[in-house]
Amino acid sequence: MRSYLSHVPLHWKNRELVLAVLVDSMEQLIQFFIRMDFPLCSVLYQLLPKKEMDEGVHWGIRNGLDLSRSNIIYFKHNDIDSLRSTLESVTAENQRAKKLRRYIVIEAVYQNSGQIVPQDEIIRLKEKYRFRVSLDESNPFGVLGRTGRGLTEHFGVEKIDIITAAMGHALATEGGFCTGSARVVDHQYIYRRASIAAAITAIDVLEETPGLITKLKENIAIIWEGLSGIAGLSIASNPDSPTVFLKLEKSTGSLKANMDLLQDIADRVLKEDSVLVLTSKRSTIDECPLPFGIKLFVSAGHSKSDLLLKASESLKRVAGSVLKGYT
Repeated sequence: MRSYLSHVPLHWKNRELVLAVLVDSMEQLIQFFIRMDFPLCSVLYQLLPKKEMDEGVHWGIRNGLDLSRSNIIYFKHNDIDSLRSTLESVTAENQRAKKLRRYIVIEAVYQNSGQIVPQDEIIRLKEKYRFRVSLDESNPFGVLGRTGRGLTEHFGVEKIDIITAAMGHALATEGGFCTGSARVVDHQYIYRRASIAAAITAIDVLEETPGLITKLKENIAIIWEGLSGIAGLSIASNPDSPTVFLKLEKSTGSLKANMDLLQDIADRVLKEDSVLVLTSKRSTIDECPLPFGIKLFVSAGHSKSDLLLKASESLKRVAGSVLKGYT
């Protein structure tokens, strides 16, 4: 383990604990850093000259790859057939290449759609076509899997080439981590300290309270039941995802008009019922082609009345009013 992991005594004392939780194989190394955003992606992905990337990845990954000046090829969002076709095409073009540094870049749970990547199928493709996988576990870490270790545990996948994740979601702290081979981790040198005390505490809570994961799954099922049949909107996210994504069933034909309708719904449920939901706003430089929507973030701390009687009923009533002329 390189000394740049951290210079704080608490970090050194607990590094074995954290490593044991975050990675299943001690052949992999881990590095913590203070922020998890596009500068990291730029540093990390300089190792990867050719990348096949899902068109729905969030702006941090997209911008980091752009800054790395790599050869980037997009495939359709969460579409295995599109990925397979892309891999076949790239493989045919590089039959004579002596060194293969080709990566599939994906999110475990997509921030822009709430969809879960079919990791087991992607692993089969990457092995068939001799690619590596870079997986962002920011959204499912602490949420998916029997003990909350993320999508790799959820699908029972033992090893991914590179895993990155922000710790500002379920772990409720700043910073992030990257796991992979020694070569990948040694390539990055982060000069800023990461505070992982809160992350260690969050991991302790997950280990000591396994019922949290079960409760979260129950709450996701409750909100799905409550939002079924909502006028003018449909759930586009995966049933296992704690990020519930609602999209317009019928577009107005204008991105701005779509966004205005969704924002009106979000504003009214907050004002009238104190229910906070978010619209999927994006920067003008974010070229993600996925439709806008409304996002709800389900927690194990929510009660059934929070989800069914308040959030669901409020959204149904307000959406029915706002979208009356568009359904």
